[in-house]
Amino acid sequence: MSIVFLDGDFIHKDEAKISPDDRGFLLADGVYEVTPFYNGVPFSLDRHMARLERGLAWIRINYSLDGIQDIHKQLIRANDFQDAPTSYVYLQITRGAAPRTHYFPQEDVEPTVYAFARTWERPSPERWAQGFSAMTVPDRRWSRVDIKTICLLPNVLAFQDAIEAGADDAVLVRDGVAIEGAHMNFWGVFDGTVVTHPATSNILPGITREIVLELADQAGIALEERPIQVEELKSADELFFTGTTGEVRPITTLNGAMIGDGSVGPVTQRLSDLFHGKVQEVQSGLEGSVA
Repeated sequence: MSIVFLDGDFIHKDEAKISPDDRGFLLADGVYEVTPFYNGVPFSLDRHMARLERGLAWIRINYSLDGIQDIHKQLIRANDFQDAPTSYVYLQITRGAAPRTHYFPQEDVEPTVYAFARTWERPSPERWAQGFSAMTVPDRRWSRVDIKTICLLPNVLAFQDAIEAGADDAVLVRDGVAIEGAHMNFWGVFDGTVVTHPATSNILPGITREIVLELADQAGIALEERPIQVEELKSADELFFTGTTGEVRPITTLNGAMIGDGSVGPVTQRLSDLFHGKVQEVQSGLEGSVA
């Protein structure tokens, strides 16, 4: 039985109770983070917490993150995931329980803090080498998707549209621009240059995205942060996603058409190798600033 964290206590999941007046439940008034662990070692936990802190400040939830990193590590230990190749901790903070209003509670309310740990699996090397399919769908999200809120209904509907159409994932399109995936950042390779949407309010500034940009720059790979027009996609040499549990994920077909020659491209493969190398550095304690 899994152990979760709720409002200061580590308890069995079936003992966790959250008020029906919680504003996260009623109004999606909250933010969240998902931090990966590899063999029990956190990856980029500090970066995830910095993004969470920015989100809390933006939606004006007054909550100190002191001790939160230790809670992540305790959840991994409490659920015996120290030796799990891949796991993660999900952390959600809402404004708390209060009478339902479309404005903030007038009285002081204690935020609701909930976290759990779970394992996840990478695709097998054979499945990854086949690449994945995606389809373009309209981006119906709000104008501040750079804030990692728990309001994910547009993402869910976009992903469901893709699944029902037989695709593995969705690429969100707004005003003729391929912005990002339904739950990962989106990239293209054009004539050897890696391109991804700039970090504006239209995309979530992914932690994996940030690290891949750094790794590509260090490796001397040509980079460009700019909008990718939908019309460009048919001429892309390679397409791929990046995300916490997706890592670097190749797209070999889009809307039923092959990308390039239909196989995983060399740039995507190199970036994936570089990312896995960074993970191994963190596990070995060679890059403490990232862990």
